[in-house]
Amino acid sequence: MKIAIISVSKKGQKVALDLKDKLDGDSTIIKTDLYHKNVKKYFPILFYEYDAIVAIMASGILIRSIAPLVESKLTDPAIVNIDDNANFVISTLSGHLGGANDLTNKISKLIGATPVITTSTDVNERLGIDVIAKDLYLSIDRPKEILYFNKAILEGREISFTVNPNKDFGYLFDYLNEKTHKIDVSIYYSSKVDENKILVSLDEHEMTLTEKKIVAGIGCRRGKECGEIYKGLKKSMTDLNLPISRVNMLSSAEIKKDEQGILKLSRELEIPVSFVDLEKLKLFESKDVAKSEFVKSKFGINGVCEPSALIMAGFDSKLIYKKTSYDGVTIAIAVSC
Repeated sequence: MKIAIISVSKKGQKVALDLKDKLDGDSTIIKTDLYHKNVKKYFPILFYEYDAIVAIMASGILIRSIAPLVESKLTDPAIVNIDDNANFVISTLSGHLGGANDLTNKISKLIGATPVITTSTDVNERLGIDVIAKDLYLSIDRPKEILYFNKAILEGREISFTVNPNKDFGYLFDYLNEKTHKIDVSIYYSSKVDENKILVSLDEHEMTLTEKKIVAGIGCRRGKECGEIYKGLKKSMTDLNLPISRVNMLSSAEIKKDEQGILKLSRELEIPVSFVDLEKLKLFESKDVAKSEFVKSKFGINGVCEPSALIMAGFDSKLIYKKTSYDGVTIAIAVSC
């Protein structure tokens, strides 16, 4: 998640600086940028450039600033509001799909504030369909149906999930079992459903959840064993609250194509691995990729794990876990859009 933090007062600016320092240490936060004052100038830019905006200001200023920009729960960024004294963190816009509710809880813990969340499914401890989609990185083909399904969930009605019997959806079942929020679900199997899709139905209403492609980029020192690489991958996925089985592909640079640790990990996890050509890596440009001077001097590329993950996740993909080192192993996670 790429976050813009904007403040309007000196006290708010201090809160922003402290928050940035804390968020920068989180591998799931790709970057945090600070802005101060000039809200009329900045908001129209930030709204389209960042995944989330943390506004440290009065709620009236915030609401008037974003009102002309709000379009859709599918595309609007997460908006979180904090008061100057950092007493409250309020999820203001895109609580589910945008991730504002989760960000509110994260920030409130970091700064010792009270989280304020008002979405119906959350306050009634029910698990919304859009929350499932957000948490498991699934796209929704009929977003207008979200309201119908979430209303049914609030009423305690049973939702049907139909999946392909040839696909292992263990990650979905584990997720549903581990969630503390309630949802009544029955699981059905049908070969008519594509392997990467989940058909959600109730009465005459249907929507399809489709897996976005998750790619784990791996870099490592020569000779790193499978178990050492696995530990890094496991920690990264745990930070994302995802099981390793949700990963669709492993990736690295072609200079690593004979690394037995990576190859063995691919076999044992039964996850395919792709090695990206050096020429593609040399041509690849992204503002979000951390540049390594050592890798650049040795191989002529900016990095291994981040660019290889982004390339294999596809056009317009984004990082959801920035390059993180684990004793000679580097992991980055990218997801398709």
